[in-house]
Amino acid sequence: MYYLIYLKEAKENLAKLKKQEQLEKLKKIKSALNKLQENPRHPGLHTHKYNSFKGHNSEDVFQSYVENRTPSAFRIFWVYGEEKSVIIILSITPHP
Repeated sequence: MYYLIYLKEAKENLAKLKKQEQLEKLKKIKSALNKLQENPRHPGLHTHKYNSFKGHNSEDVFQSYVENRTPSAFRIFWVYGEEKSVIIILSITPHP
């Protein structure tokens, strides 16, 4: 199991959805985060390396699906932490 750390942008994204009362979207995000915490390679997440940018320390950024085949489908962007059991959530946002 992985420990999830949320950066400021990810926390702000979630707070904005809560404020907008996007309860169904939040439910999907929570489910995806639970899967990510258990197994970043869970088939339902469709996790893959995101090649458009690197992390703050030039580490690989990964993208996991919250939704699929949905307009503005949400994604979770994340990197592995320095410790093996840590995942750092960079952002939770609609697909760019």
